[in-house]
Amino acid sequence: MIRKFLWKLWLRLNLMTLEVDDDYYAEVSTAGHTLRNEDIARRIVDEGSEIKYNTLFSIINQVDLIKREALLSGTSVQDGIAHFMPRVTGNWPGGIQHFDPANHRITLSITPVAELSKALAEEVEIEVLGIRDSGAYIGLVTDLSTGLADGTIVRGTNFAIEGIKVKIEPDDGKDETLGIFLIPEKTTDPTVHITSRLVENRAAKVVALLPAGMKEGKYNLRIVTRYSNGKTLLKEARTLDYPKPLNVVADSLIRTQVKNTQPETE
Repeated sequence: MIRKFLWKLWLRLNLMTLEVDDDYYAEVSTAGHTLRNEDIARRIVDEGSEIKYNTLFSIINQVDLIKREALLSGTSVQDGIAHFMPRVTGNWPGGIQHFDPANHRITLSITPVAELSKALAEEVEIEVLGIRDSGAYIGLVTDLSTGLADGTIVRGTNFAIEGIKVKIEPDDGKDETLGIFLIPEKTTDPTVHITSRLVENRAAKVVALLPAGMKEGKYNLRIVTRYSNGKTLLKEARTLDYPKPLNVVADSLIRTQVKNTQPETE
């Protein structure tokens, strides 16, 4: 079987399922190159057509207009590439007899014709280029004792760091340059390094226990990790900084806040 065409693929981390460390989807590297009607007309002329470019371009656009009007009228269209069928998606509970734009969508079902499907199976070869970096960042920090993400975290309780590729890897504590760092704004105070208090350690979310004995005050959050994709480790560690300072408070402050919000009783 002779393969005439080559599709080159990049693998990208699936940001919709970051709870799974090794979930990827394929991206065709040339998919961003779009062939338009003017390109088609130019190719026909370049291949020796006696019809002038402007005439070809006008005919192609007229064909598109006829197809578009047919589809808008609810008529299926089939050309040499695909079969287009009008569809309305959504649920119709109880046999409701009115269209609801909030629950229903007017769309098209597009299916390659048999000749194209056969050609895709027989004439296309695949080359996987590797894993393309999807970026890494810290997006949100939440104090789990209060459920708030307002920039305040309570010492002695768990806090969650969510983002992209925030997993601490390796997490065996042997490399002291890796882990979660809370760097105080007061340079005279010590930096807090968290490696052994990880309650959860995933690509999209890390949950750690904030030391009970650390000083209150403003801190800058930093993650240093060699995590990249699945079992692959970076040769050099990556540093992620949270753009907002965090305010570390004592748990007594939270109890006071909760107490002050309770309704008075007579």
